Amino acid sequence: IIMSNSTANMASCRVLLLIAVAAGAAVACSAAAPQPNPPTFPDTVQVFSPTDTDIQAKVDAAFATNGGHQPADHGQFSSARFSFLFKPGKYTQDVPVGFYTTVAGLGDHPDDVEFTAAKGVYCEEGNYYYAGGALDTFWRAAENFQSNASFAWAGMTGGMLWATSQATPLRRVHVNRALSLYEYQPPYQAAGYSSGGFMASCQVEGKVTPGSQQQYIARNSAFGEWVGGNWNMVHVGNKGGPAAHCGNSQPGPFVVEPNTPVMAEKPFLSVDAQGKFFITVPALKTNSQGPGWDTPVTKIGFEQVFVAQPSQTASDINAQLAAGLHVVLTPGIYNLTAPLQLTHSNQMLLGLGFATLVSVGGTPVIQVADGLDGVRIVGSLLLQAGAKPTTTLLQWGTPGSRYPGKASNPGFIYDVFARVGGPDTYPVQAETMVRIDSGNVVGDNFWLWRADHTVSGSVRDSANPCDHGLQVFGDNVTFYGLAVEHTLQDLVQWNGNNGQVFFYQSELPYDVTQSNFGDKGFVGYRVADNVTSHRGLGVAVYHFFRDNPVTVASGISCPTALESSFVSPLTVFLNGQGTITHVLNDKGPTSTGPQGGTPQYVCP
Repeated sequence: IIMSNSTANMASCRVLLLIAVAAGAAVACSAAAPQPNPPTFPDTVQVFSPTDTDIQAKVDAAFATNGGHQPADHGQFSSARFSFLFKPGKYTQDVPVGFYTTVAGLGDHPDDVEFTAAKGVYCEEGNYYYAGGALDTFWRAAENFQSNASFAWAGMTGGMLWATSQATPLRRVHVNRALSLYEYQPPYQAAGYSSGGFMASCQVEGKVTPGSQQQYIARNSAFGEWVGGNWNMVHVGNKGGPAAHCGNSQPGPFVVEPNTPVMAEKPFLSVDAQGKFFITVPALKTNSQGPGWDTPVTKIGFEQVFVAQPSQTASDINAQLAAGLHVVLTPGIYNLTAPLQLTHSNQMLLGLGFATLVSVGGTPVIQVADGLDGVRIVGSLLLQAGAKPTTTLLQWGTPGSRYPGKASNPGFIYDVFARVGGPDTYPVQAETMVRIDSGNVVGDNFWLWRADHTVSGSVRDSANPCDHGLQVFGDNVTFYGLAVEHTLQDLVQWNGNNGQVFFYQSELPYDVTQSNFGDKGFVGYRVADNVTSHRGLGVAVYHFFRDNPVTVASGISCPTALESSFVSPLTVFLNGQGTITHVLNDKGPTSTGPQGGTPQYVCP
């Protein structure tokens, strides 16, 4: 279905909405004046054609600003943002991907945009020293293209390199050879450490090697072979992946869910032969397997899309959202004195190049009104705390209302990341990073980070405070790929029924004490006592109590009746002075030193 553009009146739009919803697609109707198509993008968005002669110079200039190894992890807290969009065709350039950079093809199918160079689109670890490796290689993304990379990275099979950690999604990528998710840099004695990661709707013809990756989730993808894993490898709806196995003895720590219960793949930008731009929206699917590139789609012309820039205020952008337009946030830093408010069902807010939304007014930066269905918040987006006390950075629904939502038209949140601290030279704070009060909402790849380090060095004494990463109050909420780190109370609090989490990675805070954390019974993942149905697959709680000796009774807390609903839960002692006595309630062995990197599981 291709939605009408400037000629649509509200009556015809309502008809198209009915057709689209019947097809499982998301469409919002707008009475606003039509927007230009092709759109006018700022310089932070570069749209390339195969015949352009300045591609290499532009991608190299971006990488010189936000990438490289001199110093290690160069650009980690840069204010620069980049989005590189490639029209259909073949490209001979190597494209290194640095911080706050997204690379995406504009085809209807991943094979429409093909990178033929030896390295193609790639990401090296940010620190060549093995103990640093890719541990801080965050905030970048690649999607919707074919890679013919053949470069033989040191000690690896030739192919595509994507050596990253959190907030670095790969989506709709067709890799014709091998894919390495880590990097080894001679002459060091080991591969660089890495803490990823997420891929979805990918196809790798050869071998996927996670190498040093501590954990990873792969969803709705297909592989020639998947080899190895360290602590927690979660496969959901894949073809060609490993068999399930609890524990990290051979063949490896694999949690396998054969089919993905509910998903509509992430919307993406595309362009037609006439140069018109669209948001392409894949339809809802249930119990799916494999990349699903042939899933039916709805195309929304940019006549119905407002292209926002960081110079515009929340009021400016909200006027367009109120008129029913979808909004694309171009790369940059948006200092928001009020939340961006989604007030229409089936409306989309889409970020390019890690558009960063900063709460400067003490309010959420995104707010989804109560009673809405089919809303999509589409990253890459980075939500950032400010100096004023803030209840939450992303609020979905009205607290206390618990709107049930619709299973036939759920809301989706893709590639949305949040941080409290990092680039700031002044104190920042947020009580909770993300709060979901509505039901039938699906999260697809989150990293919610209370910073353990900033531009000023290590964080100590509960600075840049944040109590929780995620609070869920709605029923029938599902997450694929959830990571929360270092918040000062329960990292996740789940209060709704019929929740499902496929892959959870967490680190307890480094800078707490026994009295303000351990004695208060805080945990890495809590399911409330009133919850009667919940599934957790590959739920992991790590600890590095750096500054003080701390003992925590359990990494995961849930009602006793739900213990069997957790599959391969685990804790890991990373370093430091701490102990987690049990993995899940009073089940599972103790996690403590002296040997770092030792996982403890609850297996059948």
